[in-house]
Amino acid sequence: MIYSRITGTGSYLPEKTLTNHDLEKMVDTSDEWIYSRTGIRERRIAAQGEFSSDLALKAAERAITAAGIERQSIDLIIFATSTPDMIFPSAACVLQDKLGIRNGAAFDIQAVCTGFVYALSTADKFIRSGQHRCALVVGAEVFSRILDWNDRSTCVLFGDGAGAVVLQASEKPGILSSHLHADGSYRDILCVPGTVSAGKVQGHPFLKMEGNAVFKFAVRVLEEVALEALEANCLDKSAIDWIVPHQANTRIIHATARKLGIPPERVVLTVDRHGNTSAASIPLALDEAVRDGRIKPGQRILMEGVGGGFTWGSVLLQW
Repeated sequence: MIYSRITGTGSYLPEKTLTNHDLEKMVDTSDEWIYSRTGIRERRIAAQGEFSSDLALKAAERAITAAGIERQSIDLIIFATSTPDMIFPSAACVLQDKLGIRNGAAFDIQAVCTGFVYALSTADKFIRSGQHRCALVVGAEVFSRILDWNDRSTCVLFGDGAGAVVLQASEKPGILSSHLHADGSYRDILCVPGTVSAGKVQGHPFLKMEGNAVFKFAVRVLEEVALEALEANCLDKSAIDWIVPHQANTRIIHATARKLGIPPERVVLTVDRHGNTSAASIPLALDEAVRDGRIKPGQRILMEGVGGGFTWGSVLLQW
């Protein structure tokens, strides 16, 4: 039987750091207000002319090095992003070119903050089918460019970054199961409703969010999709060694962990230093926990995310 396993991780953050104290000079807010409500202290901002594919390239190179593979062995690239470099071609094709890869398939997935979970699940299915052997799965965002920097309720929440994994065919179980969901009836509570038509922006081009509605929805579905993963694998809550959640807000993360009976020390948190990096947040957090030695062989990892659409999902894997 063919399984898929993560064999390398990588991440990258832009150089510029924007702290809560910096934001105090830009909008009517404070470090205490931001931190008490979100757990965020700072976030990274991409430089002028630095795009999602540029961030992804650095994360991908680190994941490829960690996996110990040749670039040309990658026959599938799936790029999760809501902020691609351009309308088309896809960020995946741009990244493929920057990596110098000339074979295989490359495409984007747009599921906002659940994007990496969707992309990893999709790559797993391609590998299990036998059609592909080695996938590069990336989440990268430059959300700083779709924020209204005069709106203190949203601009304080997000940051830019990228994370990547190499997923390879294996005889040993890696990804145990994945569970994806969506409900478009909630599409208006978190969205960027603008578009481009006839060379002009039509509608509102910046992120809009109903914070309280998003919070309540996220806590509910993240618990449900975690339990769904455990039930599918006939496992108890105690079988989870680490939760690597979407890094949106510490209150959402802690509320979900409490509902699952998972102690805080078994939850990977990076939101305080990264902010919400949307599709990049889970692979960024995973890479950090792998590289600092917290995640060890044989442990079970639950990744879960929720994002605009609304989309949500989980991936349960054995390291």
